[in-house]
Amino acid sequence: MRLSSSLSSRLVFTLHLRDPVMRDTNIDRQKLVAIFLLGAVLFNYPILSLFNRAEAMLGIPLVYAYIFLAWGALIALTGWIVGRRR
Repeated sequence: MRLSSSLSSRLVFTLHLRDPVMRDTNIDRQKLVAIFLLGAVLFNYPILSLFNRAEAMLGIPLVYAYIFLAWGALIALTGWIVGRRR
């Protein structure tokens, strides 16, 4: 007995939703997309202009310190999400 293609595709999709590994992968993908969007917001003009001042933090201009720290935080978040998969 052959299943119709739409029925078989719905069955496969339903099985993927019930599979905990597939669900975790989808959640991880969503988290990675959220991290990308966070990075897009953090490195966009309105936020960067908040740190564009003549002040320095430990001798480093404030905007450079912000960019370096935000970049490091995004890398750490990405590593944490990807590292949990294993």
